[in-house]
Amino acid sequence: MQYMDPHIHMISRTTDDYENMASAGVVAVVEPAFWQGQPRTGISTFIDYFDMLVGWERFRAKQFGIMHYCTMGLNPKESNNKELADEVMRVIPRYLNKSSVLAIGEIGFDDMTPTEEHYFLAQLELAKEYKLPALVHTPHRDKVNGTKRTLDLVKEVGIDEELVLVDHLNEQTLPLVKETGCWCGHSIYPNTKMSEDRMVKLLQQYGTEKMVVNSAADWGKSDPLKVPKTGDAMLAAGFSKADISKVLFENPINYYAQSGKICIEDVIRPAIDQSELYEDNSALRGQAPIIE
Repeated sequence: MQYMDPHIHMISRTTDDYENMASAGVVAVVEPAFWQGQPRTGISTFIDYFDMLVGWERFRAKQFGIMHYCTMGLNPKESNNKELADEVMRVIPRYLNKSSVLAIGEIGFDDMTPTEEHYFLAQLELAKEYKLPALVHTPHRDKVNGTKRTLDLVKEVGIDEELVLVDHLNEQTLPLVKETGCWCGHSIYPNTKMSEDRMVKLLQQYGTEKMVVNSAADWGKSDPLKVPKTGDAMLAAGFSKADISKVLFENPINYYAQSGKICIEDVIRPAIDQSELYEDNSALRGQAPIIE
């Protein structure tokens, strides 16, 4: 089986994770712009981070047999510092035409403040302007009301719902999104979000159309193998390999394909050549390079 993890924060993961993911069948990842766990202190720190997403991290992934894409945006966790957020919004457009940037994201709500809503709307408008998909984060607290407000704002802006993936859904919020034209994202994350078994039950109840599964793995207690583990759980529950491929490979690619920058035929495991350098830097530390 081949898998794509359409929402994972690989900057926070090790090369061992890349190797283990590749061994489990993951051939591609999408890394949404994220917060770093503590407040960034200036616009230069955002620029360095965005440059890393389209540069070094894309290179590092390929060194271990995985294609790397990203989404670009102002995370809701960091949008409450209005002065800095305004600077970030002026920087984001410079990245949106890059070939590896597939969407605006992740955007949406954290504490559901007026400032968060302001920048959420602004980035939905940016997605409309650049004709890009929008990857939307739903809040961890008051999730039902946050999801309802999210869907109201999507309608208010008038962005095509086919371009919107509403993420971190659960048993309470999935039915709300299923009533729209948006795509449905689910994070399989230890203890705090969805489990593989719960995801299987949702797929049994709601089917596989527009259903997307990710690990959302980051620097917290998370598991970058949750997508292939969900595939194992689906197989054990009686889903066919075609169903598994649809949910865990084809659906996320077809969603992001609306950017015009990716298609199923192009997503294949890249050949590894660890003799390559990125700006004179290697992903190795003295090890003998693997060259396929």
